[in-house]
Amino acid sequence: MREHVIVIEHEAEAGLGFFRGWLEGAGVGCEVVRPYKGDAVPESAGSGLLVLGGEASAWDDEGYGWLPATRALLARSVEDGVPALGICLGAQLMTIACGGTVERGAAGLEIGACAVEPLPEAAGDLLFSALPESPCRAVQYHYDAMTQLPPGAVRLATGGQYPNQAYRLGERAWAVQFHPEATADIFISWTSGSRLAPDRIDELNTQVKDAEPGLVETWRPLAEAFAAVVLETTPRTHAATHAANSPERALNMS
Repeated sequence: MREHVIVIEHEAEAGLGFFRGWLEGAGVGCEVVRPYKGDAVPESAGSGLLVLGGEASAWDDEGYGWLPATRALLARSVEDGVPALGICLGAQLMTIACGGTVERGAAGLEIGACAVEPLPEAAGDLLFSALPESPCRAVQYHYDAMTQLPPGAVRLATGGQYPNQAYRLGERAWAVQFHPEATADIFISWTSGSRLAPDRIDELNTQVKDAEPGLVETWRPLAEAFAAVVLETTPRTHAATHAANSPERALNMS
């Protein structure tokens, strides 16, 4: 059976974008969970977990009632060594779930095709070592920021507006503040509801459209590297699950 990752989608306008084709092309399917449509957040991520972005703040449990369950799923995945990737809001949810801090960003809205600079630690990372160039650009659209990373996090990338752009937690969990999955069309759908001046919106949309070939070249290898981690980790994940559910372990735990 083909391996797949659980994808938590927070809103229809912030979907998988490039990542669906990139992951499927690398041998990993996507099971999309849409809690805003009534889907239940699963107890377990199985082979892997991908938590997407959205306009919510990571602490807005009252407005988005599935956020506590999503944070709990992220925390369990990190603890169990299940491959996990949080994107923008997903990264902020991972940060809070694992003991870090997310706040309204002091530098204001970060938006457009912005510079992201991998740090020296990225050279030995399973995902970020796949990037073809440094520095690179990524789609950004966020007001909130990861101001304190979780204990034990390894910072992997920084940026001009906010210093914490990416980190790894444990061996197989990653958080990225930016949107490596976003196509130009997705970005344009976000700016269509923006309160920015029309000429500024046109400038940003053109910037991202012009940058799209480079964005594909930069972030496709990262998505494929994540798929490789999922495929490489799966046999061990299945073995651990079998051991946890075995009669022998049940006897030992009684």
